[in-house]
Amino acid sequence: MILVPSKMGRMNRLALLTRVHQMGVASRADLAKSLGLSQPTCGKIVDGLLRAGLLENAPDDGPQGASSRPPRRRLGRPGQLVRLNRTKPRFVAIELGVNHTRLAPLPLGIAGEDAWGGSFATPTSVEAWGRELRRAARAMHVNELAGVLMSVPGILDERTGRVLFSPNLHWTEQADLAGAIRRVWKAPVVLVQEERALALGHQYVTPEREDFLLVDFGDGVGGAVLVAGRVQATSLPISGELGHTPVRGNNRQCGCGAVGCLETLVSTGGLVRSFREAHPTRPASWAALKECIARDGIEDWLADSLEATAVVIAGALNVIGLRHVVLTGNLADLPPPVLAFLSGAIQRGAVWARFGQVEVEAAPRRRAAGLVAVGIERLVMTAPTAPD
Repeated sequence: MILVPSKMGRMNRLALLTRVHQMGVASRADLAKSLGLSQPTCGKIVDGLLRAGLLENAPDDGPQGASSRPPRRRLGRPGQLVRLNRTKPRFVAIELGVNHTRLAPLPLGIAGEDAWGGSFATPTSVEAWGRELRRAARAMHVNELAGVLMSVPGILDERTGRVLFSPNLHWTEQADLAGAIRRVWKAPVVLVQEERALALGHQYVTPEREDFLLVDFGDGVGGAVLVAGRVQATSLPISGELGHTPVRGNNRQCGCGAVGCLETLVSTGGLVRSFREAHPTRPASWAALKECIARDGIEDWLADSLEATAVVIAGALNVIGLRHVVLTGNLADLPPPVLAFLSGAIQRGAVWARFGQVEVEAAPRRRAAGLVAVGIERLVMTAPTAPD
């Protein structure tokens, strides 16, 4: 493939922004050396990104960003350091959730964990949702938006922006969510499937992690695969639907219309329901469940659900060929014995554990960071006015 100059320029700008994020702060000389660019070319790109407000000058003793590596000792007069702009909001990020919709203005230099500024109860129609969004937007003061980014649950065709199927939010199916957003903000809109956003956010904050399976537990159970720093996609707008794997002996009805899906056991509601069935005289709440685990350990009903979860995750690792699992959501919020039990069960089912190490870690949700990563690549660097 022959790269025309404009495309080469976009690739260089995106590579430079990515490298600044990885380094936290960097000089022009550091960036030129690490990217294999000439110093005049690198300096021109940096100057353009500074003028556009995508980068900002940084103090030499500033935070080091995602990599947390200390700055190298420099000989001679140090160059001016730059970092991703942390002060000017460039995006509005939205999390469409089953119970609540949350939103926040975000700069490019976003911190790791989610920090949402506003929220409202998610209604049951796109018309009502649009009205609530407009009310929430009045409290936000943002100008010169590069775009609005929203994470969406269910099976989302990101190309068309249409939700094809959402077991827990059926009203979003075929609804014009992007149109509702554009009636609030006159800006480009990008919808991102929520597990993809979570995986990209984890990689954005921990750039040294380039290959992993992320599994999120909440109102449902879903996953995303990241290989060589890129979320894997197929010709179909569906992937990572681990929660809709049937579990033998489970007769619970799922929102997808099937019976016995894994998420009816290990979603937040599924775990609380199982706890209530095992302890009918105790309060049926998440807090009571956590207290019970901390006091009594892993009971049989929970062990069975975790074993079923491990079978699904280990099977995915064996098919895809990965050895690192990132768990986010409700299971990461439970006492440590839960993660230890699940990790051990995954190890027993993963073939690679017979030859090497399979890593299982719990991590916070970093959905907002994932949305920013998408926004930089799809909106900022492809804009007609992107700096040369």
